[in-house]
Amino acid sequence: MKVTKDGELNMKYVITIGREYGSGGRFIGRLVAEKLGIPFYDNELLIEAAKESGLSPSIFESYDEKQDGFLGGGLGMYSYDMTLSQKVFLAQFDTIKKITEEKSCVIVGRCADYVLKENPNVVNVFICAPMEDKIKRAIEYYGIKPEKAASYIVKKDKKRKGYYNFYTDMDWGKASNYDLCINSRIGIEGCVDTIVDYTKRRFHLE
Repeated sequence: MKVTKDGELNMKYVITIGREYGSGGRFIGRLVAEKLGIPFYDNELLIEAAKESGLSPSIFESYDEKQDGFLGGGLGMYSYDMTLSQKVFLAQFDTIKKITEEKSCVIVGRCADYVLKENPNVVNVFICAPMEDKIKRAIEYYGIKPEKAASYIVKKDKKRKGYYNFYTDMDWGKASNYDLCINSRIGIEGCVDTIVDYTKRRFHLE
């Protein structure tokens, strides 16, 4: 249980993490959650969204963070005839809202910073890294062939940017959209410590 200096119990706060492919963002998010003693959601969010929506988990896996619609500019422009990717996005949107009303947590990706933009107790983080570091991580942790790593990373980040910009009408990775933008060249632990320290100071956590 977290207690603020003002004696408020169970204050709910959220850390959202956007990340370049190969920057270590997912691993950083998991370690941040462990240090703060709060739940971590990445693929776990897909399971929760599937349960809430009644859609098949395989649909969420196939359309997770993918854009295939014909309308952009945010949620207000959807028609009733939505694509599967739009249905998955909205299901995740609702699940993120529900989870963060119930508990503090760390959420990786899924436009969570946009979903929670009206929530004052959110720390939005973006993790980037030098290309050489991302290539090394892609090869070592994700099994990407060395000769294909650079182009694969560029393609993945292009898709993430397209997905984010499409559904939020905002710019993925733009510093002014986040509380913290961290280059993981300082190391995984350095990133974790920076995020944890900022969060504790921001919300006066012990």
